[in-house]
Amino acid sequence: MEGEFGEKSRLKALLDHFSVIEDPRPSHKVAYPLSEVLLLAVCGTIADCDSYEAIGLWGDRHLDFLRRLLPYHHGVPTGRWLTLLMNRIDPALFSACFTDWVRSCWPDRPELVAIDGKTSRRSHDRGAGEPPLHLVSAFATTSRLVLGQEAVADKSNEITAIPLLLQRLAEDGGLKGAVVTIDAIACNGTIAKAIRDAGADYLLAVKANQPTLRREIEDLFARSPAASLERTQADTDKGHGRIEQRTVTLAREVDWLNGERRFPGELRLPDVAAIIKVDSKAELKDRCRFETRYYITSAKFSAEAAAQAVRGHWAIENQLHWVLDVVFGDDQSRLRKGHGAKNMAVVRHFAINHVRIAPDPATPQRSGLRRKTNKPPAPKSTSIRLRRKCAGWDTQYLLSVLDVKSH
Repeated sequence: MEGEFGEKSRLKALLDHFSVIEDPRPSHKVAYPLSEVLLLAVCGTIADCDSYEAIGLWGDRHLDFLRRLLPYHHGVPTGRWLTLLMNRIDPALFSACFTDWVRSCWPDRPELVAIDGKTSRRSHDRGAGEPPLHLVSAFATTSRLVLGQEAVADKSNEITAIPLLLQRLAEDGGLKGAVVTIDAIACNGTIAKAIRDAGADYLLAVKANQPTLRREIEDLFARSPAASLERTQADTDKGHGRIEQRTVTLAREVDWLNGERRFPGELRLPDVAAIIKVDSKAELKDRCRFETRYYITSAKFSAEAAAQAVRGHWAIENQLHWVLDVVFGDDQSRLRKGHGAKNMAVVRHFAINHVRIAPDPATPQRSGLRRKTNKPPAPKSTSIRLRRKCAGWDTQYLLSVLDVKSH
């Protein structure tokens, strides 16, 4: 492997991290080693396969390619056999393996980490009374990489999963110096303290789940003189059938949040530095929509930096959750038994990180008449959807997707 792909190949790093995952099968009955099975799952998912059945069939048709990477002495398992094995792999260990792989391949600490949850809507099992899988993911918005994930336990919510995910991300200083953004469900002292203990700053939304805090913040902006506030110029965006204007206002008078408690159970957040107000006006085809959102942060932002951080949080919706639904068919997946849905979600994250940083496939030259010009055509980046299809059509391109060198 090192001879063909090099010591710093992300493919080799991937296989090294797969090797630490415990195989639940008796060793004398293993025909398909776990590393071969997991590599097959990742390759098949990159190559535009969205189910274990499709992955197994793809592997059978591309066995010669797979044997360039690992022996596959007994070929590849069928989709049914692949489903049974993936149902048995410990998802917590698999998620930890993913996080360690990301850290080894992208050692630079992320600047802005967005954490948010997503439900795989068709993964429920009504017959067994099982709810759909809900996964909390961490996304580095600058590098556009998935950093880790944690499944929400049954009969629980994201508040229990977020601290576990933060703990894993914070190992070896992984969050030091970053800004962690989370929606309003995480606006509590426990999660804010966990972020600060990791050496990071928090940016938390304040909504109706903290009614007292929200009213006090509204009163703060209503009574504060304009000279004490820092405001950005209106920022205008056009797209998706609307024109949206946003103005960000920053208030640094936060001493009242650090005073003595006035009643038992009052919210107390550590190291509050500023409160952020975002006023938005969206002009739609038939109406205008006005909205005011509030955030609280421990970071010493300027108003412009606060605006960028607030907008950066929503990259997890546009660049991860949307891609999972539309490109990888996550909401259409009917995996329901065992750990199959959780582990397949991790496999999709492996694939997203590989495909997103992959080089564009070569574009054939078109023949025909062209307008004469001395300027070369502007390069156009290939979408993730087309990169997946190209990887499924061309194993040489798939190899280039897998074999991107580490820093």
